[in-house]
Amino acid sequence: MTDPIADMLTRIRNAQAVHKEELVLPFSKIKYEIAKLLARENFIESTEKIIGNFNRGEKNKFDEIKIVLKYQEDGQPSIEHIKRISKPGQRIYVRKDSLPRVLNDLGIAVLSTSDGVMSNKKARRVQVGGELLFEIW
Repeated sequence: MTDPIADMLTRIRNAQAVHKEELVLPFSKIKYEIAKLLARENFIESTEKIIGNFNRGEKNKFDEIKIVLKYQEDGQPSIEHIKRISKPGQRIYVRKDSLPRVLNDLGIAVLSTSDGVMSNKKARRVQVGGELLFEIW
């Protein structure tokens, strides 16, 4: 797989399109940090790491991420739009003074910075730039 973050975002988008309650993804540190950020920003209900069992014959050999999706009271998904910005073929970096505002700060842009994965709002507060991963609202 060349772009695991895009795969994660597509899986979330597809699971919400068919109104699934939860979603299980292969584990990676960056995807887990993104999932925790989405839970903190109230785009998903919760996330947890499922530890895999490396014994032979077991179904779950590798670690996984379980994401519980969030819906509004009328059944609409809480995530209306997810757009991948920085891709493996074209990385997009932003400076601390040119951080984007997504939907007039109703949405967030997720950045990978030297201080870890964070939203554009937090990056603006701590005065740090980084790679612009995706936008969500």
